[in-house]
Amino acid sequence: MGDKIPVSTLVLVHTPSLDVLLIERADFPGHWQSVTGSQEPGETLRQTAVRELREETGIDADAAGGIVDWQLANVYDIYPQWRHRYPAGTTRNTEHVFALEVPAPVPVTLAPDEHLRHAWLPWREAAAKCFSWSNRDAILLLPGRLANPRSP
Repeated sequence: MGDKIPVSTLVLVHTPSLDVLLIERADFPGHWQSVTGSQEPGETLRQTAVRELREETGIDADAAGGIVDWQLANVYDIYPQWRHRYPAGTTRNTEHVFALEVPAPVPVTLAPDEHLRHAWLPWREAAAKCFSWSNRDAILLLPGRLANPRSP
């Protein structure tokens, strides 16, 4: 069994016109998602989000204007094929949602061992393409978040 912490971040990268960056998993071809990744020992959630964003896309959150913590967490069942990465008996993960607005689609440098392709899609299309319900639901919240950025 692994030692992965069952706490992760989801980072929605989007433009003001609500185009959303999605990336296709290398270990689950055909399955698209936003940037995600598990917390490492000693990291804050913000540090996890910034690190994962840079590792998975090459995007520097600070140079792009900084990420926003939505103060939203989802708890979900870990897919059986990935449970071996966690301590024995771990079946659920808590995912914390962050967002990064960029002025327009930016260049992306994928980690080839993690992702196959990327796409910038209109928010409704991006939500429909996500395999994860928590990712889909976060994207569906995006227009309301931009209209009312202080909403939790």
